[in-house]
Amino acid sequence: MTVTQCTCGTPERTGATVWLTGLPSAGKTTIAKALAERLRGEGHRVEVLDGDEIREFISAGLGFSRADRNTNVQRIGLISEVLARNGVKSIVPVIAPYADSREAVRERHDASGTAYLEVHVATPVEVCSERDVKGLYAKQAAGEISGLTGVDDPYEAPKSPDLRIESHTQTVAESAESLCSLLTERGLV
Repeated sequence: MTVTQCTCGTPERTGATVWLTGLPSAGKTTIAKALAERLRGEGHRVEVLDGDEIREFISAGLGFSRADRNTNVQRIGLISEVLARNGVKSIVPVIAPYADSREAVRERHDASGTAYLEVHVATPVEVCSERDVKGLYAKQAAGEISGLTGVDDPYEAPKSPDLRIESHTQTVAESAESLCSLLTERGLV
């Protein structure tokens, strides 16, 4: 992947959380890493809070019930808010399937006066199933797992996200540029 210079402005100490929500294999992590690389290249302090890594270390032992998913999202929300409040661009590629969980994270940010942007990576389930980065769709189809978000477990798509990215119709670089434009528009870079 060729990395081009981002036109997101000059490095600042303004923190923000950029939460990328969407189905498994929608492209959230790929887009998050591309954005992080571009921002770091300009001297911004950036952390990517990957959902899989958080589940392994901070939310180990949680399952995939609604309550456990909510707990996981709230833990990630706290970490991202603390980072953002302290001048870090916190990029969070996490499914967060329930609107009320995401809203609680937004409220936590609002309460501390910390910027929070919700980005819906709106990739159709058929495209996600073809990508099947982790083999989850194949396992679900084979009956090996159940509770796959967007297939046999609900995914509540954001009604009014700050940005909607259709990753199946644009490149990763174009998606990252859309995010840079949003950050610039909001005065966060």
